[in-house]
Amino acid sequence: MEKYIQPFISTCEKVFTDFCKTKVEPGRMFFSTKDEFEKIWDISGLIGLSGQTTGAVAISLKDSSAIKITEILTGKKHEPFDDIVSDAVGEIINIIAGNVKKSFEEEFRIKISLPTIIKGKAHMIIWPEKKTRIICIPFTIFENEKMCLSVAMDINV
Repeated sequence: MEKYIQPFISTCEKVFTDFCKTKVEPGRMFFSTKDEFEKIWDISGLIGLSGQTTGAVAISLKDSSAIKITEILTGKKHEPFDDIVSDAVGEIINIIAGNVKKSFEEEFRIKISLPTIIKGKAHMIIWPEKKTRIICIPFTIFENEKMCLSVAMDINV
């Protein structure tokens, strides 16, 4: 499973460095179930995976981190939270999923959905399959803030 998760980690690091001019530091990944999934986030961007692998990938953040990222991307203040912040979170997960899809092209074909945004304090993500294990990769962003990249994949080859 490590070889399938590493592209998500390295792509996330690259996307934040290249697009957001911000370094993110991955923490120790862990398995979670739907019931255990941390409900501490304010916003999540979710992309479905289909084809020779099924599942989903999500990025979850606090509002303050999402606002800072959007300000870096647009060069404008976005407080309070607005639709542009939601769009920025959707674009970040879209870029991550698109680049990971490209890195897997030689092994198997993956199709990705359009991003879905889930907003609300302590929201819950409904993951695709009961048997799918969710791998959570915590990241530190902006020196002391947290975000999480979550991956649930079933490989069908």
